[in-house]
Amino acid sequence: VEEDKPRGIHHWQQAAMEGDTESRNKLGDVEYDNGNYQIALQHYMISAKLGYEKSLNSIKEMFKEGHATKAQYAEALLGY
Repeated sequence: VEEDKPRGIHHWQQAAMEGDTESRNKLGDVEYDNGNYQIALQHYMISAKLGYEKSLNSIKEMFKEGHATKAQYAEALLGY
């Protein structure tokens, strides 16, 4: 079976809009891998504030790499 990435991303987007934190995190992963760090951070921030630990850890890693500010990481921690 051939992989259909655009279709998969579309389904993640739909699930994320309905509040699915894992899908929101996966959208962050896709954006991060594409070098869209601020968009990735937005996705991670939403799911971290909804209690998704993997997103919080992703924001921490982005902070360590210089792609997120200390204030953004602090905001994620407070929201978590």
